[in-house]
Amino acid sequence: MKKPAKPARENISPSDLTFGLSTCKRCLWIKYWHKVLMPLTMPLVGPLSSFQENAFRGVTTQAIDPSLRPGRVTKLGEFVKSKPLVINGESTRWAILGKYDLVAENEDGTVALIDCKVSDSPRDSGDFYSPQLHAYTYALEMPATNRAVSVASMGLLVWKPNRVIGDSAESYGFGVAQSYVPIERNERAFITVMADFISVLEGPCPDSGSECPTCKYLTARLGLED
Repeated sequence: MKKPAKPARENISPSDLTFGLSTCKRCLWIKYWHKVLMPLTMPLVGPLSSFQENAFRGVTTQAIDPSLRPGRVTKLGEFVKSKPLVINGESTRWAILGKYDLVAENEDGTVALIDCKVSDSPRDSGDFYSPQLHAYTYALEMPATNRAVSVASMGLLVWKPNRVIGDSAESYGFGVAQSYVPIERNERAFITVMADFISVLEGPCPDSGSECPTCKYLTARLGLED
């Protein structure tokens, strides 16, 4: 596949460090160089995310989890962009651009970064989402334009649906079990992930991922047309 003179986008989405890099490097490369991606239809993701984020507007960090430093949620769903990434001492063309869920301002002047999930996936242990939260942290601490802040903690705020509540059509809803999953800072691991990610983007178009559903569909579809 022909590589254009410059990529269609130079801003790296934090979610691509989890879902994109782990699924199919070919689809990831095409997304950044040609701005072509498989459309997704997830009509409930937006409303559920909005409900969860707004439920914690102004809430104290101690109410979310006692392990957090004293503070209060002050920012919801804001975009943040980093300066161009520096990998192994070399500046790159790539920057982080994404929208975090919650930021709490701690009493000591630092902040807590909290990523909201409505999920019952085993990936919610934290390891899977670690690169994504590290990317937001990098953008907050190395912003392109805004004031830099010091991120003292990162974590997932997980709502796991586990029951139906209410007794009529007007009051039915879903109950959830809430948990907070802290994510430890590991700058070396994050830089390794970013170096791999950028290496994929800067290289030639990779082979399809063996388990990529998009590539499997396209292969099967094209096979029917032969």
